[in-house]
Amino acid sequence: MCHATSDLESFQSSCYTDLNRPQSSKTAKIHVLRRRRNGGRLSNEAKERAKLRKMKKVMKMKNLKLYKENKTIIEENERLRKKALLLHQENKALFSQIIIQQVSQPPQYHN
Repeated sequence: MCHATSDLESFQSSCYTDLNRPQSSKTAKIHVLRRRRNGGRLSNEAKERAKLRKMKKVMKMKNLKLYKENKTIIEENERLRKKALLLHQENKALFSQIIIQQVSQPPQYHN
């Protein structure tokens, strides 16, 4: 019935593979050179990039947390769906037993 689980699993494997990826050496060298030119201070552009990298990491972590929460909700939903199906089947069986009892008893008339 629900295909969301497979979609979420494929989403998870593609999104969270580079969380702990080290910074490339070329990029690190550029930052060192820029810091030297600015007397050890980062330029506003570099600060913005650093802020964006930090925000991106925070958003990935929030996204991962929401993914896990959604997966838990989907699993709980499947469990409840199975339980509801069993209750529905039990209800049908009980209802059919009541019908059989009513049919087998002769009608009683009150005076």
